[in-house]
Amino acid sequence: MSDIRSVCVYCASSTKVDAAYFEAANQLGTLLGQQGIRLINGAGSIGLMRATSDAVLAAGGEVTGIIPRFMMKEGWGNDELTELIVVETMHERKTLMAERSDAIIALPGGCGTLEELLEIITWKQLGLYLNPIVILNINQYYDPLLAMLRQAIDENFMRPQHAALWHVARTPDEAVELVRTIPVWDHSLRKFAAI
Repeated sequence: MSDIRSVCVYCASSTKVDAAYFEAANQLGTLLGQQGIRLINGAGSIGLMRATSDAVLAAGGEVTGIIPRFMMKEGWGNDELTELIVVETMHERKTLMAERSDAIIALPGGCGTLEELLEIITWKQLGLYLNPIVILNINQYYDPLLAMLRQAIDENFMRPQHAALWHVARTPDEAVELVRTIPVWDHSLRKFAAI
């Protein structure tokens, strides 16, 4: 069982998504806060990002938000977090979020969330990130992406072993349980990166 002290959550900043996604974000944040797991996120002040942060803090937990300076200038940052780190670039933001996390959970989101998720899966494939990655598939949102990943494996763009790079949860409870039980990835498996 992994010693999980911090979890990076990728998710939407949209305020117009279905209430089920907000409910999942609230549940996930509450669980993390109650279990003393620090939330690492992109410090967004709206959408699922804000909902998750607020729920962690309301449950007595801590949140570290990492955000590029240009987003702060736009007024997109949440300055009510335990810790707010302002960086210069998106690349620096994503690197620091990964470095500070013991696991990743991806709630539903748009291009930014999808890009973060696929990048961290790629890093794990290359042995650059070894911690658990959990896709929280609320309302089957990620079914098309999971089908695409399965097709990539079926058509030999990825190896069958790569299906173990990520795990899928249907509920926030299941997601938190998975990050606690998925073993750390063996970086020697980067040899599988080449087909």
